[in-house]
Amino acid sequence: MARRRFFVDRIHGDRAELTGDDARHLARVLRAEVGQQYELSDNQRAFLAEISEVGAQRVTFRVVEPLPPEPPSPEITIFAALIKFDRFEWLVEKATELGVASIVPVDADRTEEGLARAAVKRVDRWKKIARESSQQSRRLRIPEIAAPITFDAAICDSTATRFFLEERPGADPLLRILAAARTPGGAIAILTGPEGGWTGRERDLGARAGWKPVSISRQVLRSETAAIAALAILGHFWNILP
Repeated sequence: MARRRFFVDRIHGDRAELTGDDARHLARVLRAEVGQQYELSDNQRAFLAEISEVGAQRVTFRVVEPLPPEPPSPEITIFAALIKFDRFEWLVEKATELGVASIVPVDADRTEEGLARAAVKRVDRWKKIARESSQQSRRLRIPEIAAPITFDAAICDSTATRFFLEERPGADPLLRILAAARTPGGAIAILTGPEGGWTGRERDLGARAGWKPVSISRQVLRSETAAIAALAILGHFWNILP
C-alpha cells in the first residue's frame, strides 16, 4: 500500500511540521504514532519523513531522505467555463487527480447569470478541494486555482499549445494532432465550454487568437466531463507513449 502524502509549508533542515486540519486528521483519525513514516511535499520536492512527535494540533516529522524526482510532464492549464458549483467542484477534484497544473474559471457568454460574481467567494473552497485531492493522489504540487476571468481575457493566454474544445462536427480529434504538440515538460492550455456550448462570437475570437478547435468524443459531453476526458487523453498520451 502506498504511503500517505501530506503538504507542509516548508522543510526546516531535517524537520517539518503539519498543523491544522491535516494534523488533526493524522492524529485523531489515522491515529498516528511516533516512528511511523509518511511522505511530505513542500510543493517543490517530496521527502520520506518519520513522525517524531504527535500533538492534538501539531505533528512533527524528521526528514529521512528526499524521494526521487518525478519524470517530466506537460504543464496543463484548464480554462474552464463556470458551471453550477457542485459540478465545478467535481471538476476541480478530478482535474487535480489527473495532474492539471492550474485551473482558471472563465465567465463565458452562456455562463449562468450571477455565477461569475459568486465564484469569487468560492476560490478558497476550490483551493481546499485541490489541496485535499493532491494529497489523496500523491501529487508533488498543488494546482493553482485562479480568480475568475472573462472569456476575452482567457483567449489572450500566450501558451504555445492551446486547444479549444469544440462539440460541433468538423473539429480534429485531439489524439490525432497531439504528436506535433508532444514535448517533454511543455505547456498546454485547454479551453472548455459552458452549458449550452460556445457562441459564434467566442468561436470567432478563439480562432483569431490561435486556439486550435479539437473534439474528444462523437457525443456531446457535459462541461465537466469534457474537461476531465481531455485531461485523461493528454495524460495517457504523455505517460504511456515512449
